[in-house]
Amino acid sequence: MAGRSNAGKSTAINSLLARRNLARVSKTPGRTQLLNYFELAPNRRLVDLPGYGHAKAPAEVRAKWGPLMKSLQQRESFKALVLIVDSRRGVLPEDLGLLEWAQLPPNAVHVLLSKADQLTQSARMAGLKEAEKALEGIASVQMFSAMKGLGLEEARRVLLTWTSQGE
Repeated sequence: MAGRSNAGKSTAINSLLARRNLARVSKTPGRTQLLNYFELAPNRRLVDLPGYGHAKAPAEVRAKWGPLMKSLQQRESFKALVLIVDSRRGVLPEDLGLLEWAQLPPNAVHVLLSKADQLTQSARMAGLKEAEKALEGIASVQMFSAMKGLGLEEARRVLLTWTSQGE
């Protein structure tokens, strides 16, 4: 799980896994300062990455993220990526840069446009269309709201598909 600071990664994790306080949620950007691993099943883990962008983590903590991210990228077990993008902001160059860093095929990348409950229906439709255009050939994309459950089952199906492969 990756995304900009305060995009809703931890909230999405808690919602997707139906666990109230599994991932620590905060309104303050930059609270996730390590790679947090959650075991979903034997040999199946979800990793909560620190946010990028306006994280308020200390410089010495942020300096450690590069080597951690490089080691994750090189792991053979790094098979898929859920990118959380705040639907109110849309897909930004930093998001596209992260997808380029991941070097994963399009069927292994899914983008959740979070906080969709804060948009009108017409703004959701326009935002989804814009994101689909920006991510064409790179990732699948959907609207998502952890607070209202919008898109929750669709996102869970994607995770289930990924975690059940190779069994």
